[in-house]
Amino acid sequence: MNLPVLVLYLINFAIIGALPRIFFRKDGRLGLMWWLTALPFFACAGLLVGAAATDLAPWGPSEWAPVREAVGVVISVASIALIFLTLGTHRIPLALWHQDDDAPQHVVTYGAYSRIRHPFYTSFLLAFVGAFAFFPHWGTLALLAYAGVVLNATARREETRLSGSEFGAEYRQYMGATGRFLPRPTARSL
Repeated sequence: MNLPVLVLYLINFAIIGALPRIFFRKDGRLGLMWWLTALPFFACAGLLVGAAATDLAPWGPSEWAPVREAVGVVISVASIALIFLTLGTHRIPLALWHQDDDAPQHVVTYGAYSRIRHPFYTSFLLAFVGAFAFFPHWGTLALLAYAGVVLNATARREETRLSGSEFGAEYRQYMGATGRFLPRPTARSL
């Protein structure tokens, strides 16, 4: 396993792991749903370290390793860049996942949010896609699938909450113009 690429992924997951401490506000305790959502981030970093320590082999021929590593680097760098672009978009900290009393204070439709509704979650998913590209294994694939399901469910819950808030009409219009995790090719302007 390529050690510099592994370190890049550990940095990627460490940045994601640091977000609750440095950016998100905590309006309550970290409940079971928060931990179930955070689980794949810890598990993927652990799996990559464990794979390096035990020489666990990824799927596919070893001749493809340089291609997988290059693709993994590009995707990880994109993940990190999107995290910082999204951080730069916000003027106030957001509520952490699954906080019961996180009433929306406004709808952000500029910066990283101008094309996608959940750029943080997109950056998180990119980290998992890149980890799978770097180390294609049933474990990274399972963690990617799990993260996709829980982040999609979390995004759906947030969208339902925002749609029912005082900003509901504005948010529903925004939903029509943007994609959840990917830009809409035929987006309507706001």
